[in-house]
Amino acid sequence: MGDGTVGDMNSNLPSAPYLTGDPQLDTAVGQWLRWDKNPKTKEQIENLLRNGMNKELRDRLCCRMTFGTAGLRSAMGAGFCYINDLTVIQSTQGMYKYLERCFSDLKQRGFVVGYDTRGQVTSSCSSQRLAKLTAAVLLSKGVPVYLFSRYVPTPFVPYAVQELKAVAGVMITASHNRKEDNGYKVYWETGAQITSPHDKEILKCIEESVEPWIDSWNENLVDTSPLKRDPLQDICTRYMEDLKKICFHRELNLKTSLKFVHTSFHGVGHDYVQLAFKVFGFKPPIPVPEQQDPDPDFSTVKCPNPEEGESVLELSLRLAEKENARVVVATDPDADRLAVAELQGDGRWKVFTGNELAALFGWWMFDCWKENKSQNADVKNIYMLATTVSSKILKAIAHKEGFQFEETLPGFKWIGSRIKELMENGKEVLFAFEESIGFLCGTFVLDKDGVSAAAVVAEMATYLDTKNLTLAQQLTKVYERYGYHISKTSYFLCYDPPTIKHIFEKLRNFHSPKEYPKFCGAFDILHIRDITTGYDSSQLNQKSVLPVSKNSQMITFTFQNGCVATLRTSGTEPKIKYYAEMCASPEQSDIALLEEELKKLIEALIENFLEPSKNGLIWRST
Repeated sequence: MGDGTVGDMNSNLPSAPYLTGDPQLDTAVGQWLRWDKNPKTKEQIENLLRNGMNKELRDRLCCRMTFGTAGLRSAMGAGFCYINDLTVIQSTQGMYKYLERCFSDLKQRGFVVGYDTRGQVTSSCSSQRLAKLTAAVLLSKGVPVYLFSRYVPTPFVPYAVQELKAVAGVMITASHNRKEDNGYKVYWETGAQITSPHDKEILKCIEESVEPWIDSWNENLVDTSPLKRDPLQDICTRYMEDLKKICFHRELNLKTSLKFVHTSFHGVGHDYVQLAFKVFGFKPPIPVPEQQDPDPDFSTVKCPNPEEGESVLELSLRLAEKENARVVVATDPDADRLAVAELQGDGRWKVFTGNELAALFGWWMFDCWKENKSQNADVKNIYMLATTVSSKILKAIAHKEGFQFEETLPGFKWIGSRIKELMENGKEVLFAFEESIGFLCGTFVLDKDGVSAAAVVAEMATYLDTKNLTLAQQLTKVYERYGYHISKTSYFLCYDPPTIKHIFEKLRNFHSPKEYPKFCGAFDILHIRDITTGYDSSQLNQKSVLPVSKNSQMITFTFQNGCVATLRTSGTEPKIKYYAEMCASPEQSDIALLEEELKKLIEALIENFLEPSKNGLIWRST
């Protein structure tokens, strides 16, 4: 590494005038300039150095991304804490070292690589290029790589890992994040996202092999290596074949007069949703022309997240009105999430929340199972899953219908891993979800899947139409039978980590040290569960049944009046999220009263526990 100055690492920059005067920073700058072969990101660092921008250099070079809920996710650009050619090469070298340790048959079984359509001109960083570099690192070490020859939905990667019996896979995507971001999402041989301790161990291996190996930059390997295979046709065919397992009314779908509009939000979803509809016997959904083709700038939406509701669905709703289509389905840019809107009798659109859609999916998947089950099938072997911040509606359905319901920590990695365990023990999982519009019908993929969910929604709407019911009317029927579950989820932005820590520490030491609050304004608290510390007052030993998650903040309050509310930090964004739900019994049917009670509770939660004005929190802009 020389003497740690910049001069000996990059002869284009005379050393003396450009020294930062900070030995740690000089070393980091030197490493970057020596290792980075991408002219645009290298130039970004050189310019900062030339202009004496030491603080920005330190921010970019003196910290490294950590594995979060979704592997790595960050802005694209130069620096060790950003997503770029060099950090993806480093991450893949670490992956290789860890996989070599875990799998003696790594070089027989291979590795899957997929990518979405993101890109950034200023750093010549695109998902496709990052996927090629990921493949190059592994090919250079003699590992067979299944590299998709074009963009695919995220669910295709975990599906391919299982189908091809690969040891692991990576999807280059930042899902529905802003256009500046990209990510590196890792799946294990199970087909589920990695969980602990794999994430920590991979990170250690990355830190042990930060200098690029000789062939790691050789992206030509993806064109010349006999070890590279393109699984696109094979996986697409197998996936569409497996999709038939969750299609129950193809004859109705073939005849329906219902029309559907689909938007893929400038991402990968268009072709694949068209194929999925075909498998189900539907005419192709009508695409939103302005959003049908990939566009890394997401030019027609402020933010490419269909979860934001009507404001971002504008183009698809207008097209549906013009085409006389009653149902709109929207996949996010990597097609693992699904938003749904339905035109109501009064001419207004209802955009369903993730929790409302889950109530419909839960009802539908169980109903279809009952209709098609074999004679000796046991309802006690049937499972549905949801993350702990999601609606408890499946719990209510399970309670009444006799199947099993389980909660997991937030994040589909926990759902995927748990489904795998249940299946290995001979159980059948019909449906799983997280409230942020992530759904999984059936189990041929072990991650959320917007492509299959879109086709299932269309079939559900078609079936209900033959009964003269809309999705919204059926949702009311579900709530009338199993109890109203009214939920509200929102968030505050907070760019100051110490403030976030302070908010949660105050809740753990509310009136005195190590004492949680007993009330929230006028509302009595029955139980408190703190996933960060492993405390749960509802358990005899006061220990949480769910695994402890020290790296994120999450506290759940169960209130005397049947409300459940959770405060948590986001794994990928600077947000404090709140999730509140009124879980009523079927006897409580005064919706206005239940909604009013929930509204008051949320106000108390914000005022007493989050204290936005005191803590400088920024309200989510609607």
